[in-house]
Amino acid sequence: MKILILGGSQFIGRHIAETLLAAGHTVSIFNRGQSVDSLPKEVERLRGDRDQGVPGLSALAGRSWDVCIDVSGYTPRQVRASAECLRGGVGRYVYVSAVMAYGDPVQRPVTEDHPLVQPAAEDITEIDGETYGPLKAACELLVRDIWQERCTVLRPQVVFGPHDESGRVEYWLRRAAMVGAQDGEMLAPGDGSDHLQMIDVRDVARFVQTVVEQRVSGVFNLAGPRMTWREFIALIGAANPVWVPTDIVNAAGLTFNELPLYRQENGPRASLMDISSEKAQRAGLTLTDPAISLRDMRHWLAGRDRPLALSVDRERQLIAMARSNDSTLQ
Repeated sequence: MKILILGGSQFIGRHIAETLLAAGHTVSIFNRGQSVDSLPKEVERLRGDRDQGVPGLSALAGRSWDVCIDVSGYTPRQVRASAECLRGGVGRYVYVSAVMAYGDPVQRPVTEDHPLVQPAAEDITEIDGETYGPLKAACELLVRDIWQERCTVLRPQVVFGPHDESGRVEYWLRRAAMVGAQDGEMLAPGDGSDHLQMIDVRDVARFVQTVVEQRVSGVFNLAGPRMTWREFIALIGAANPVWVPTDIVNAAGLTFNELPLYRQENGPRASLMDISSEKAQRAGLTLTDPAISLRDMRHWLAGRDRPLALSVDRERQLIAMARSNDSTLQ
């Protein structure tokens, strides 16, 4: 099949492109060409700028593909232009959204039947923690309205794996390795009973292949196995974790960047760590054992060295605060 990927050179798009190439498909990618591109030479590179609307898509004019996979559509302006421009020359439109489109549902687990957050207006272009979900919801609605039964919407949860530059899982793997090498200890948030959920990027890519080859329509959550933080800390091989109560973590005002992935069980957006992917699994999604995913990411991280968002000194202060409140803390 002939497949167009809007984006395609970074992380999720890169894995999708490599997976489709390995399956024998012809792949074209469309982006601004400003990011490092390590894809094989047989991938066709098309250049343009989605922020310019239809004029920025001129490289796609008069071309045809069996499928378009949109991994770089973040605003309604971007997505409306591509969805309308490609309608006559593409057979199916696959839009990669995000579970943030649900907002923060009360009922759990979150399924595809949950309502979306109030969509953002089409003139909103600023992307931040507050607008990201509403923007994705607005983009989804555009795709589904324009493409009808010829579209597929994917809502990934936290995606991780090789080539993940977000630093979210990297922080925990590198911190655990540092502790092991120095015979020290590390902060573990809460009491170990809160939950974490992530999906291997390669599982996402393989499901996209399934959707493409089997012409699967509909909306699907993509989420990996759900685990407790105690299970996660054990999986990353942290030798001496010190559990720092949530009230101390909250009082310290740590951001999601400083203490990535952690959401208190009943705190803001904790529902996004309880996503059901049963529908996608029935359609062919397979999930990799988190131990294997973490092992492979650890291998990819070997030799990388960049500052951790939460400094070791700050971490020690929080551990000391926790111990001062509870002399039995381990």
